[in-house]
Amino acid sequence: MPKSIAPESLASDSLTPGSLAEWLHYLETLHPVGIDMGLERVAEVAKRMGLLNSPIAPQVITVAGTNGKGSTLAMMDAVARTHGLRVGTYTSPHLVRYNERVTINGDHADDQRLMTGFSRVEEARLQTPEISLTYFEAGTLCALWCLAQENLDLALLEVGLGGRLDAVNIIDADVAIVTTIAQDHANFLGSDIAQIGREKAGIFRAAKPAVLGSRLLPSSVAEAANAIAAPVYCLGEAFSHSITDDSAADSLSEWSWSGLNCQGEVISLAGLPDPGLPIDNAATALQALTLSGLVVNADACRRAFHGVQVPGRMQWIGQWCLDVGHNPHAADYVARRLPSVPEGGRQWALIGMLNDKDADGVISALLPRITDWVCVALEGERGRSAAELAGRITSLGGRVHLCASSPEAGVQIMAEQLAPSDRVLVTGSFFTVAALLEITLPQA
Repeated sequence: MPKSIAPESLASDSLTPGSLAEWLHYLETLHPVGIDMGLERVAEVAKRMGLLNSPIAPQVITVAGTNGKGSTLAMMDAVARTHGLRVGTYTSPHLVRYNERVTINGDHADDQRLMTGFSRVEEARLQTPEISLTYFEAGTLCALWCLAQENLDLALLEVGLGGRLDAVNIIDADVAIVTTIAQDHANFLGSDIAQIGREKAGIFRAAKPAVLGSRLLPSSVAEAANAIAAPVYCLGEAFSHSITDDSAADSLSEWSWSGLNCQGEVISLAGLPDPGLPIDNAATALQALTLSGLVVNADACRRAFHGVQVPGRMQWIGQWCLDVGHNPHAADYVARRLPSVPEGGRQWALIGMLNDKDADGVISALLPRITDWVCVALEGERGRSAAELAGRITSLGGRVHLCASSPEAGVQIMAEQLAPSDRVLVTGSFFTVAALLEITLPQA
């Protein structure tokens, strides 16, 4: 590997020069704004790096949507690997370590691989004329370079924001997925659901399959696909799922799937276990993989769904359930999936949110399931105070038990309040969940 270009001394003395932490700090300084929608700059650097000369993998699947991207991608990864494929993934944001964003066959990229990738990005960026990149754009280029080195069978790419103008969209997908459409990131995507749908559909490519993973997508998504002659495979039409026993929706034990391969032949699987994630997303994952050319095997799929895990998505740690849901659509799913607490117990919610999220919508969706609320502040320019959250909850009829200066402080206070029959939902933001994944959560 070529020697890494060490960034200038921008990190604290506690960081080793040329460490991944120093690189990440350096990348935050390269562009005047954190989000700058557009593909011209990132595409030019990708071209200089040779990333557009040939596909990064024989098959590439790109996933966009408001919610469900991470779980859909995780299930595709699990299913493809149980079929023997070598799979690389790019997702964002991370929860605890930046390395989570790039995986090769289930393993996180190590620091040295990422630093070499950032060096390649920097070498290309600094060519004349020099090009400014955002943190996310540099990270995306690094991830694509890492994946391109790995002799993959399949690359799975998650769109960070929007679709059409997201840095991931410099790569032409063989299969493109839109999971759900709801209002989020209004500062960048607006509040017009039809327009948001068109932006997400910008990942579709002419004559390449477009998989629509929700029955509730605005018509603009399918219209965008039809406009470029991308074959449309819609949940509830081209593919579907059903519960194969009498289980209630919140206690699903088995389900079945039916979909179409590239030749239009019907493929069916039965006796699939509950992955603990939305079944719409599981069905979408199977349809996309089938269209990528994978011949799905029922036993392999059962093994994959039985063992799939997505940190921060309905993740249980003893009495605590951690979910990164931060918009009303995601909160509604969490509310419906929360199990009942034991008799005499309370259902707490520890919530911290950013100030550009729809707090009222999230609170309203969760309110019927929560008995006691703990509001925590999040730091930073986008952080929202605990007092503001508490005011919103109270105005909507909820009972706020306490406020805390941080997620960790909220846990410390709750440690003295929890009873064995209580349960706690931690939600509202990736930042809230990430903070708690780095500490030991108390159990009554």
